[in-house]
Amino acid sequence: MSAVSNPSGDNPVTALADLVAQTRFGDLSGAAVRATRTFLLDTLGCGVAGSTAPKVDAVVSAASNWGEGGQATVWGDRRKLPASQACIANGYRIHALEWDCVHEPAVVHPMATLLPALLAHAERRSAAGQPVDGRQLILSMALGVEVAAMIGAASTSVMRFFRPATCGGFGVVAGLGSMQQLDAATMMNAFGIQYGQTSGTMQAHVEGSMLLGLQVGFNGRAGLNSIDLAMAGMSGPRDILTGPYGYYNLFETSNDIPTWWAKLGKTWQITRLSHKPFPSGRLTHAAVDALQQAQAELGFRAEDLVSAEIAVPPLAYRLVGRPDIPEPAPNYARLCIPYVGAVTLIDGSCEPESFAPHRLADPAVHRVASRIQVRQDDNPDVNALWPQTFLLQLADGRSWARVIETPIGHPENPLSAERHLAKFRRCWALSGMPTSQGEQVVAMVDALESVADVAQLARLLARAPA
Repeated sequence: MSAVSNPSGDNPVTALADLVAQTRFGDLSGAAVRATRTFLLDTLGCGVAGSTAPKVDAVVSAASNWGEGGQATVWGDRRKLPASQACIANGYRIHALEWDCVHEPAVVHPMATLLPALLAHAERRSAAGQPVDGRQLILSMALGVEVAAMIGAASTSVMRFFRPATCGGFGVVAGLGSMQQLDAATMMNAFGIQYGQTSGTMQAHVEGSMLLGLQVGFNGRAGLNSIDLAMAGMSGPRDILTGPYGYYNLFETSNDIPTWWAKLGKTWQITRLSHKPFPSGRLTHAAVDALQQAQAELGFRAEDLVSAEIAVPPLAYRLVGRPDIPEPAPNYARLCIPYVGAVTLIDGSCEPESFAPHRLADPAVHRVASRIQVRQDDNPDVNALWPQTFLLQLADGRSWARVIETPIGHPENPLSAERHLAKFRRCWALSGMPTSQGEQVVAMVDALESVADVAQLARLLARAPA
């Protein structure tokens, strides 16, 4: 199987179902396989680091009331949950620190919904004596990202719903469908059943609510349920993207399916994911990148800043151009350029500790944040994230200007292998689990094609009994 194009005049979901049903491991490019290993390790790191996020215990405790059975590992935890509940718990952990990878054209964090469902299902399969091997996991991840990214990137409208959740759920269906080697007809039903469960409000993003990460988990759980129901013979609506009540008429308002569907199975969108070196909204990363460059070049301190004027595209302004406020919630601050910029100037970087309660309430941070102004530029692309333009004025009269087109972590400005591993090890250290256990995870991901049962990987994410 090479590429699947959108048949002219046909239901575009058919191309997605055919892609999943027909693609095999050998159809993946070498770059796609390498990228899959990279973002697998990155996402596992984000998930175990997320065991330190607010209310993670409350999520597991609540989920444990929804059914019995320890089918799947809760990452960085001693507990196990039924597979669908584990999707919620682990999806929340991955996205809770805003550190997980993103597909920028789609504005989708595909791995946060996808990976918890794939590993939870692999654990179910292992317990039933039907293990999933490493090659299949790689294929399932690549296909899941492909579908989630394509659906998001094909939108040409202003984002109204939270795409990491809405598009991410369709990616889960694609990944699990590949894992189960479902035919195209069953995949059509699974996508339809998923559409009936699709959800994700941007209001949680605006307010910095904890629901932000939960919605990722909700759609991961829904994807697992959709596959189970389709395999049980349930049918779903078919024209779920372009029908009168389809995704591109209700969740979005316009699309460019022909351009994006022509890339199906060719570019492999997993190779176009962006790393997030900093635990904040991706659209704040240009500010961290620029301010670090400015301090390195000019050698100034935070208190020397008179003003910073930052011009960003309309979508970036909507998502992270929000004003700094006193004692913001962590999720609000992670999505606020003035706050993220201030802690970067004071501390030299943006780190998980930047969003601790004492930092969120620190008057010194908010004094610097008040000098950072964000405005909307005239970029006509409603989904553009870059470029972002920076102009700094210092107390000694010096100024500094820079345009950031591809901030660090972008596919055209990627993290080095050393920095990628350093991030994983930093995440693992935050969890407090043994270093040796984390290195076992690194080794297993490196050798993933030869792993006979990837449930072993999930089990390595468990915290040892007290």
